[in-house]
Amino acid sequence: MEYSLLIIATPFLLFLVLGLLGMKMKPSIAGIIGTLGMSLCAIVAYTVAYQYFFQFGKVGEEWTKIIPLNFEWLRFTDKLHIDLGILLDPISVMMLVVITTVSLMVHIYSLGYMKGEKGFERYYAFLSLFSFSMLGLVVATNIFQMYIFWELVGVSSYSLIGFYYTKPSAVAASKKAFIVTRFADLGFLVGILILSFYTKTFDFELLTADHAALATTSFAGGTFLGLSIATWAMALIFMGGAGKSAMFPLHIWLPDAMEGPTPVSALIHAATMVVAGVYLVARLFPVYFFAAPDVLEMIAFVGAFTALFAAVIAITQTDIKRVLAFSTISQIAYMMVALGVSGYGDHDGLGYMASMFHLFTHAFFKALLFLGAGSVIHAVHSNEMDHMGGLHKYMKVTSITFFIACLAIAGIPPFSGFFSKDEILAAAFHHQPVIFWTLWVVAGLTAFYMFRLYFCIFWNGKREYSEHHKPHESPAPMTIPLIILAVFSVFTGFIPFSDFISSNQIPFHTHIDWTGVGALSIGVAVIGILIAFLLYFKDSRQPAKMAKALGVFYKATLHKFYMDEIWMWVTQTVIFRCICAPIKWFDRHIIDGSMDGLAWITQKSSSSIKGLQSGQVQFYAWVFIFGSIVIAALVLFL
Repeated sequence: MEYSLLIIATPFLLFLVLGLLGMKMKPSIAGIIGTLGMSLCAIVAYTVAYQYFFQFGKVGEEWTKIIPLNFEWLRFTDKLHIDLGILLDPISVMMLVVITTVSLMVHIYSLGYMKGEKGFERYYAFLSLFSFSMLGLVVATNIFQMYIFWELVGVSSYSLIGFYYTKPSAVAASKKAFIVTRFADLGFLVGILILSFYTKTFDFELLTADHAALATTSFAGGTFLGLSIATWAMALIFMGGAGKSAMFPLHIWLPDAMEGPTPVSALIHAATMVVAGVYLVARLFPVYFFAAPDVLEMIAFVGAFTALFAAVIAITQTDIKRVLAFSTISQIAYMMVALGVSGYGDHDGLGYMASMFHLFTHAFFKALLFLGAGSVIHAVHSNEMDHMGGLHKYMKVTSITFFIACLAIAGIPPFSGFFSKDEILAAAFHHQPVIFWTLWVVAGLTAFYMFRLYFCIFWNGKREYSEHHKPHESPAPMTIPLIILAVFSVFTGFIPFSDFISSNQIPFHTHIDWTGVGALSIGVAVIGILIAFLLYFKDSRQPAKMAKALGVFYKATLHKFYMDEIWMWVTQTVIFRCICAPIKWFDRHIIDGSMDGLAWITQKSSSSIKGLQSGQVQFYAWVFIFGSIVIAALVLFL
């Protein structure tokens, strides 16, 4: 399956061509070239998926790893070296399908949404760079190759978030995303170095083989500050994943990243980049489970808190893209929780399978939600819900597809989100009741804020549109991806995911507990939808009264619990004033002062003795005679 290299090589070549020659092309030509290139990637990815899952991927009852390409890049010791290659296994092949599908939909959608924008060619070049980076990340054969592409994802997201570089808010958002994730990636890098120092390898196959035996034995007995070395290494690696996947408290960059073009939000901040952290934990899951189970427990609780925290904030937001941003944080946290509560093997590994299942289904309905939001913004030229209402009669395709996505994310059967979310709830139910009930509440909140968003946009008729600025349905390049993603959002839940993906690579069978977890899940979702219907389907004063009654709590959620302000205080007061200022003083007065003192002493010394090299023969003769007399006197005396 060496042809799988085309999946990575094609977007890289597209980036070079569009980046170097795009300005010499017509914008429409650049868009068509980028879209055709991504179409090729999608075709190859689907071919790889078909051949892996139905022809070559299974040996006996177990899914195997296929490495069609691998070569040594840097060698440090006989055992420790960095390779570059392609690893095909169930989760990497699944991610290839997700990334190429969503990226292709975004490429097509952008032909309409970004038409006429300055920098259209640059936009498609950056889309290609991001696709290349993300695809390289998921097929990495070793953790250092993943880290290289991990940083490339950060660079390309920085470029896309700051696409409107003339807007100060977009520039600030891109810098914020870059800096926050760099802090997290420092922990990731340190974790990689600790892991490789003890195991003497970067290779995923060696790290995860035989129940992570290599990592478990390599870390045995080592401790630091009361925690095992394995705990430190895997917690630091998770720190990188928490930054990329916007887990609390490193979530602050994601809502601001909505300053980028809306199709970028669909691609980067809903379907692909933000799930990189989930993918990282899944890739190293045997190491987490066998060598650092306490870190896995921490991941579960961090995910549960993040899911609830983000869902509560989403209830009060009025910018439609920021509602979806906090929804993304909450849903990614669901995936993290599923990994945290998962066991290893067969039905014990239900959480692992459920996490990957939800990653798969969420990619399509969340991309649909973002692209639907883009269609609305394209029609009304505003992100604020107060400027919308009654759009169903003007934008029926967008309304229907958005409704399908809302049903999917709310967990209403038979839409895809129900099946994947139900498996997560089932895994949590059998592992930790506190986490289960937290996720159950989040499921109800999700249904509520998503249908609050839907009713306020498409039904609540509080906005009158003038004859000259009436909203209209988006053009075909924008509506066709909406329809395709809506189909995915309806039917992908019926895929028997446990037949393809499991924690130990051995298929198993699952079923829905309709009278237990399933009934609880559906019930809380229906309650959430009904409350949203009563409050927002028609113009009502009740939401304003409730907001006033909630008082301080409502204000806190509206301001995102002041997390941005807290981080600014931590940054300016603790980091800059208490840490950086003393370091700056020490650098300026001690280090620079020492160097300046040495320079001053050298200068003064040279000034006082430079006369010895005056060039005057008489002075040299006098020194010679005087020196001879002194030497003669010393010899005579001694």
